Amino acid sequence: MKLPVVIHQARLGATEFRVIRPARPLHHAALIDHDRYVGAYVDQDAARGIAGLWMLAARSPRSLIHLPLRAHHPESPDAVGLRLDLVLLHHSLQFAPSRWKEVRGRLGPGRPQTVSLPEAEHADPAVIDYEACHYRENRDLFHQHLHAETLFMTGSARVFRDTARLFLEVAREGPGHTLAHPGYSHFCTSLHANAGILGNAREIHIEYSTQWSSRATAPSRARLDYPFMGR
Repeated sequence: MKLPVVIHQARLGATEFRVIRPARPLHHAALIDHDRYVGAYVDQDAARGIAGLWMLAARSPRSLIHLPLRAHHPESPDAVGLRLDLVLLHHSLQFAPSRWKEVRGRLGPGRPQTVSLPEAEHADPAVIDYEACHYRENRDLFHQHLHAETLFMTGSARVFRDTARLFLEVAREGPGHTLAHPGYSHFCTSLHANAGILGNAREIHIEYSTQWSSRATAPSRARLDYPFMGR
């Protein structure tokens, strides 16, 4: 898989941050805060792109992977709520989300680059030991924070690598399901609490969506800065 990205650098004092963004906008992808869970709405191309960025997060522990998604709006009756950007990062980076607005404001035009990733669509599905995921010492968990209209997904390389396949599943199965079920075309999967991969984090419902609006709407008002307590 060839993934075009843009690499940015931002310096705050003595610290330099590396931020990676997709080179092509993910026009048909949106992330919406539904309070008890987060909804991710994607078409086929966006699902593949996010899967690639998810895998990139697994192999880039010193980078922030930023997906600008707030401007996009799916035509779904369920897609109501605060629209969010997304940042993926390795837990070892220990980045404070409260610094994000300042980092984001200092990003320059960046440097285009193409990243080579495994051809995950043709690989065997990752084998996840769900029983081991529930062990108390398990550290392969996602944690979330919400700040400045951005959801921060913090996790280990393994949990990013293992869960990228969920977006690939939507990209692979969503179009065919829609054609086969014209009366009920809903196709989805999720990062589910029962899978033992969510620590201090809400579930993410990933839905295949083909209808998108180009109208600009103001984001709804909601809490913008809090860590998630266990839900």
